[in-house]
Amino acid sequence: MRPRPKAKSLELVLVAGAAAALGGCAIGPLANGPIDPASPVAAEVAAIANADRPYPRFSDIPKRPADERQAPAWAAATADVRATGEELVRQTAPETWTLDNTAAFAARAQEAVRDEPAFERAGGDTETFAREQRERATPPPPAR
Repeated sequence: MRPRPKAKSLELVLVAGAAAALGGCAIGPLANGPIDPASPVAAEVAAIANADRPYPRFSDIPKRPADERQAPAWAAATADVRATGEELVRQTAPETWTLDNTAAFAARAQEAVRDEPAFERAGGDTETFAREQRERATPPPPAR
């Protein structure tokens, strides 16, 4: 059976398109071009670009670590984080706390504070304390 002429022309168009696409890679912005001699790094660029170095191989890629977390462990950790988040939302939902009866709350707080011993300092006020500290202070030695 003879191929139809349309199929032959379609093949030619596809081959020409692939060649043009691959050819565009060679003349793209990463192709070898002239190096601007006025550039401060021109010498380094030329040395690196013209160096005869071996290309990396797939065998140079390091092996995957043995202790790497596998996908099921990631899924379990993600589920734990989501469950913890949902629990936090449940615990802090608007129906779990109120702002009413603040007088009773304030009375309980004041009662709790009343049991604590008050901090009192002999001598009374801040100015007296500051004066006493200045009198006790030893001046630094003179600069040499």
